Amino acid sequence: MNVIEYAKIFMQQLDKQVVAQATSGWMEANAGLVKYNGGNECKIPILSMDGLGDYDRATGFAEGSVNLSYETKTLTQDRGRTFQLDRMDVDESNFIATAANVMGEFQRTLVIPEIDSYRYSSIASQAITKESATGGYTPSATDVLTKLKDDIYAIYDVAGEIPLVITMNMQIASILENSQELSKQLSVLDFGGEVKTKVRGIDDNPIIKVPSARMKTKYVYNDGKTGGQEAGGIVADGTAKNINWIITPKQAPIAVSKTDKVRIFTPDQNQKADAWKLDYRKYHDLWIKDNQFKTIRVNIKEALV
Repeated sequence: MNVIEYAKIFMQQLDKQVVAQATSGWMEANAGLVKYNGGNECKIPILSMDGLGDYDRATGFAEGSVNLSYETKTLTQDRGRTFQLDRMDVDESNFIATAANVMGEFQRTLVIPEIDSYRYSSIASQAITKESATGGYTPSATDVLTKLKDDIYAIYDVAGEIPLVITMNMQIASILENSQELSKQLSVLDFGGEVKTKVRGIDDNPIIKVPSARMKTKYVYNDGKTGGQEAGGIVADGTAKNINWIITPKQAPIAVSKTDKVRIFTPDQNQKADAWKLDYRKYHDLWIKDNQFKTIRVNIKEALV
């Protein structure tokens, strides 16, 4: 197997892993109509049309128009890292297995949490700007269900009972599952008598539970090179607020995640060391059309101002 084939396998597998393991992976299904031709730009379809008009028995139907245009968006998150695997530790026969373990762990522990964190902070910050967020609420077992359903029905009041996705801070999910307002139906399985009390959704709207570290309104993206940031990755900004939950229509967030290029160099090609060299680069971003924010609710623990 040559180096080009190695790279092709890695690109396919790494993109699959992001969708499968990211708690926000479901948002990528909305990118089906997005045009991506490589590089850092995507084109999002914008559809507009005229509403109903009067039917005239003499002249017939009122003329209408349908306009399909594309808005160009730039993938703002351009991140990367390079790794080396010493020739003595990895020969060609076990390179795929070893490199797959290394890169898989890299994505699982560092890349995926960063992508999730960016997406949720982006939705929250945009919702604050668009006045679709509320702040100053510390959830408690006595009223968390009421607050959650208030937000759900505020969306229903605008758009009807459309399918929603509730993204919830893991700490708040624990409070909800112990809520004094919530009547749970316990199911006991025959094998071992296991009792399941997890709340998986509200009124047919699934709840996706997310680690609290990924539910902040703002992050610092370390460059991995200077200023004591050699470790790279992200940390919550000192001014970040805690997101309790995000409620969006299933089709609203448009997330794009591309492993734009994985370059692999053999030890003979690597000029710096007698080692395999793996260059990893990731483009990703998230967008929400302006008219969707009236059907989005973000609940934040701290006051917004």
